[in-house]
Amino acid sequence: MSSAQSAGGLWRMDEDDGGHLAGRWWKWALFAPDDRSPVRDTTGEHAAWNQPADVWFLAGTYGGRVERRCAMPAGRPVFFPVLNVQHTWEYSQDHLTMRFERADASLNGVRLALREFRGGFRLDGERRLAWGVWGGLEPLAPGHYVLEIRGKAGDFLVDTTYHLTVTAGY
Repeated sequence: MSSAQSAGGLWRMDEDDGGHLAGRWWKWALFAPDDRSPVRDTTGEHAAWNQPADVWFLAGTYGGRVERRCAMPAGRPVFFPVLNVQHTWEYSQDHLTMRFERADASLNGVRLALREFRGGFRLDGERRLAWGVWGGLEPLAPGHYVLEIRGKAGDFLVDTTYHLTVTAGY
């Protein structure tokens, strides 16, 4: 992720870095057992499941409203989806996308810029493609933050609020 850079709290990355992170995020989300899945989690209890050392992934949802509380370490950039899809290469060799009416996120009330990324990854030897509207943040200083994520694509709604406690020496 050498070309990723921060700008006033927003973690900026190029298309290749974003696509690579999207693939890593999907592998992280899909490898989680159902009983510890950060995506299925409605409280934030499983947010720390199998986090990589160089980035902190926040889970999306399978739609609907969820409010999560979680602790995370200072010193790691944050990467999260607003709306996203993945599929096998056999299903389609083109990245499937979603037509969306809304995709936004804010941190402590300040609106964040979001980007569309496309990427590929392998899961159990099977080639997959991913698309999404994603957000990224530079490492947060210790403290308390509220991250609000909203998306709408047809009848599919995302309304996620994270109450983040960032701690040094996590």
